[in-house]
Amino acid sequence: MKKYIMHLFLLAVFAIALTTCETVANVIDHVAQTAASFGLVKQENADRVSQAAQAAPEHYQAFKIAREVIEPEQTYYIGRAVGANILSRYRVYNGNPALTTYLNRICGAITVNSSEPRPYKGYFVNILDTDEVNAFATPGGHIFLTRGLIASADSEDALAGVIAHEIAHIQLQHGIESISNSRWTQFWTGVGTTAVDVFAGVDVNEMLGIFGVSVDDIVRTLIEKGYSREQELEADSAALGLMAGAGYYPQGLLTMLRALERSSNYSGRGFDNTHPTPAQRISNAQRRINQYRVEDTRQYRQARFTSVTR
Repeated sequence: MKKYIMHLFLLAVFAIALTTCETVANVIDHVAQTAASFGLVKQENADRVSQAAQAAPEHYQAFKIAREVIEPEQTYYIGRAVGANILSRYRVYNGNPALTTYLNRICGAITVNSSEPRPYKGYFVNILDTDEVNAFATPGGHIFLTRGLIASADSEDALAGVIAHEIAHIQLQHGIESISNSRWTQFWTGVGTTAVDVFAGVDVNEMLGIFGVSVDDIVRTLIEKGYSREQELEADSAALGLMAGAGYYPQGLLTMLRALERSSNYSGRGFDNTHPTPAQRISNAQRRINQYRVEDTRQYRQARFTSVTR
């Protein structure tokens, strides 16, 4: 009986959220808090629904609410499924374990003082065995850099710029945003009580079953369509702050972008298909880079960079 009532509650909330009326945010807030007072949902989930409803423009409310309700554990397993899809297309490079360790240490240095120092299972960096110049980040903390991309870097700070950019995608939840609106609608209005149980805290395996088709949305975004121009530039802007917070020289990101412009493996492949042009990204970063006053200490890191990457 409780699940039946809960189902009706959710259908009402998201039917309202998908409309455009002046009081939609207030109605969602009222319904969410009423449901919590009757014990139909956890108070913490009701609060997140209320906050998302008030913060988001009306035509984004259903999506924002759905995203807020996904727990870090669920995000991790969605990301792991996306990672498995990526690894079905690329092999992991195991020819230099010290390089993989090195990249993970850079990642750790960047994230330790960030707004999200440790997601559910932490951050992981792996190398893909391809000459393509590309990088991917999945929800929950999985980062993949190609051998071709690493070969294009001339310093640790340049690599830090790429890793910071991918960390920014994770922390800004761009992967979750790539799930199409129709998937969210299907998720919340699905037949039966499974979708309802997710809101109240369902088993992760069931969550993955519901979101199975959504993994394809994220994979298509990462490998085929690419993030929107706005998302990519937002990630670059956030990357500059992440680098500065870790003591890396933000100019390293610009150095990497200029290297991509010159790369023979860049044009028509990899990054070229999934990112704005380096020129667009350089212009965006240059407008923001002067707000970060970081001493250029790249020379002190050059010896270890050369030792690991040669």
